[in-house]
Amino acid sequence: MQTSLLIAGFGGQGILVTGQVIATACMLDGKEVTYMPAYGAEVRGGTVHVTIVIADRRISSPYVPAPDAAIVMNRPSLDRFEPALQPGGLLVSNTSLVDRAPRRDDLRVVPLAANDIASELGNPRVVALVALGAYVAAAGVTWLDSLLQALRRVLPKERHGLLPLNQQALERGMACFRSAQAAGVR
Repeated sequence: MQTSLLIAGFGGQGILVTGQVIATACMLDGKEVTYMPAYGAEVRGGTVHVTIVIADRRISSPYVPAPDAAIVMNRPSLDRFEPALQPGGLLVSNTSLVDRAPRRDDLRVVPLAANDIASELGNPRVVALVALGAYVAAAGVTWLDSLLQALRRVLPKERHGLLPLNQQALERGMACFRSAQAAGVR
């Protein structure tokens, strides 16, 4: 098994940390992982993306021209990365900031108002974890317990007080995917 994930958005949305969390969780599960971030010099507010490859065998290259899945957190990310996704790929789209539906009809789409959900949880900074929860529920690449262990490793100790909120964000994203799936959303 080998799969690739691209997470993209604006700097400040937690894209790189979210990539570190999923990569660490998969390593804790005993998988091989590569993590390749890319961002502009301005970082906060600029475009940011990270590509992660997850496999049960050695990974030959971290370069992924056509990812199997993408989490897009804003419209510019959808515009840029939708065309690159594999046919049949998984697309988690943050409908709070993406104002159009995907143009391709060969993708498995999970629409998710991640910013709205993060605000309901009381902290907009967990927006990318909400989207990650939906992705993990849809793709089945790791487990909630592994994600929680990864958060403990990735977050600085002074942020461990936010772990219950981070868990809520992941769980809400997972629940939203399950609800959309039960409703038959494409």
